[in-house]
Amino acid sequence: MTDSLHSITRAWRGDLLALLAGVLFPLAFAPVAWFPLALVSVALLFLTWLDVTPRRAWGRGYLFGVGQFGVGVSWVYVAIHDFGYAGVFLAAFLTALFVAFLALFPALMGYFAARFFPLPDNKKFLLAFPAAWTLFEWLRGWVLTGFPWLNIGYSQIDAPLAGIAPLLGVYGVSWMTAFSAALLIVLLRADKAGKLRALAALVLIWGGSALLGRVEWTQPLGAPLKVSLVQGNIPQDIKWQPEQRQHTLDLYADLTRQRWGDDLIVWPEAALTVFYHEVADSYLAQLRNEARAQGTDLIIGLSVADLETRRYYNSMMGVGMSEGFYFKRHLVPFGDYVPLAEWLRGLIKFFDLPMSGYSHGPEQQALLAAAGYKVGVSICYEDIFGEEIIEGLPEAALLVNGTNNAWYGDSFAPHQALQMSRMRALETGRYVLRATTNGISAIIDEQGKVRARSPQFETYVVTGEAQPRRGATPYVRAGNYPVLALLLLLFAWLLFARKIARFRAGSVK
Repeated sequence: MTDSLHSITRAWRGDLLALLAGVLFPLAFAPVAWFPLALVSVALLFLTWLDVTPRRAWGRGYLFGVGQFGVGVSWVYVAIHDFGYAGVFLAAFLTALFVAFLALFPALMGYFAARFFPLPDNKKFLLAFPAAWTLFEWLRGWVLTGFPWLNIGYSQIDAPLAGIAPLLGVYGVSWMTAFSAALLIVLLRADKAGKLRALAALVLIWGGSALLGRVEWTQPLGAPLKVSLVQGNIPQDIKWQPEQRQHTLDLYADLTRQRWGDDLIVWPEAALTVFYHEVADSYLAQLRNEARAQGTDLIIGLSVADLETRRYYNSMMGVGMSEGFYFKRHLVPFGDYVPLAEWLRGLIKFFDLPMSGYSHGPEQQALLAAAGYKVGVSICYEDIFGEEIIEGLPEAALLVNGTNNAWYGDSFAPHQALQMSRMRALETGRYVLRATTNGISAIIDEQGKVRARSPQFETYVVTGEAQPRRGATPYVRAGNYPVLALLLLLFAWLLFARKIARFRAGSVK
């Protein structure tokens, strides 16, 4: 078996296998969601790194990344071409450039593991490769504002390994997923005793994770709330046209009035295509009076302009029994703002998208209050950063995410984003109310299960119950620090052991 594995990973065959593994990788995520493929594709990548030079490991990691992101974030092309008004060739070029950059991370991962940890095969598979995978996922979620999309842990949201999320977050799940992939390789390559040890380790990890998934880390707080999520389904290509504004205002108000009496109603990001000051004394004042009369709180998405500083903010606003604003802090490059705008604006239409000049909201903001509870609010892209979501916990009893995902059309992106919201619910032990412009809007419980959801591309109101909760998971208390500390300790130990081995070898000589 070992000889046959070596033969298929030599020269060009190994390069092709790395690319194929990368192409298979996104199929482990929503909407396909064949989670075992995550283990298979990573195991194939690890095999292609067996007995190769650091340079070859870099190249094969890069090919894997091209497949991984070329398929997995293909929705970037939709955003740039369909809604960013870029031509086919320009959109394809910009998407390819983005994929080429992201592919650097698995490439550097391969080089790092091969260059600094030339260990015996099983130690390399079990110790160096899974840890390097986790480290470079974390780096990708941090470098240049971060892009933690397609972290392997998300693919396991419906698998037993998801039980690790309340302890160590998505990066802990990623580590154990990559470690499980390494154990599959050992099962193929080891002798009988080695196979039994690898199988026992898999049973222990997956069985233990399944048991952890049964633990109730947080507790109910009060009675369940009646909630509604309003999905207006205004097409992105006409949303910002001036003649569309009144229709949008009327649509969201009419859909909301059908649910008066609910405890909480949530609208998506940028539901209203007007500034707050333009409707504060008219439309919003009337909505506020009606909401208070009905005992309902609203959280709605709209932009806020600071007329003195001439800055404007992407915000979610509390309306009704409680008032307040949340200003988006983690902005999306080229979506919420344009880096180097003084040079890029005017070059192509994509850099002149409506509302692409937002300013960052303050890092420290008071939690919104709604339906008698503190609520942790995030806007769109912020929901993919678990370390940021936990900043409002354990004070927040609920989590709310408002999203404008009409940019992505009928692509993988809305399904992948919902999967990440489910992970946030599981990590925090909180319900997540996810309101989107055109789907998928969803009520997600503290176990990451979808209780109610909308169809895509329909005007729809998701209704159901949400249970406020109190308490904190271990991940809420410690964040990503335990995983990072364990990674650093492991790499330090491996480097130390390598030096000791070299010293002993020199002494023998």
